[in-house]
Amino acid sequence: MELKELEQQIRAFVLSNFYVADEASVTNLSSLLEQGVIDSTGVLEVISFIETTCGVTVEDDEMLPENLGSIDCIARFVLRKQAAAAPVPAAA
Repeated sequence: MELKELEQQIRAFVLSNFYVADEASVTNLSSLLEQGVIDSTGVLEVISFIETTCGVTVEDDEMLPENLGSIDCIARFVLRKQAAAAPVPAAA
């Protein structure tokens, strides 16, 4: 999955599951916590969403703003996790 496609999926989830007065104010780089879009419980909902939808597992030590603070951070985190979990092709 590409970054833009993943960002769109995450954005759709955030906007449909959390109260956002002005959807245009939530950019891919906006801090979801600082804007009050999600709180600590919301972070857990986002984690559940990406684990279910994207097939990644979020470890306790990965629950950081660098990984989950914005739509862009979440998407890049998921892509890194997926790449790390991908099987390495055997050398011929």
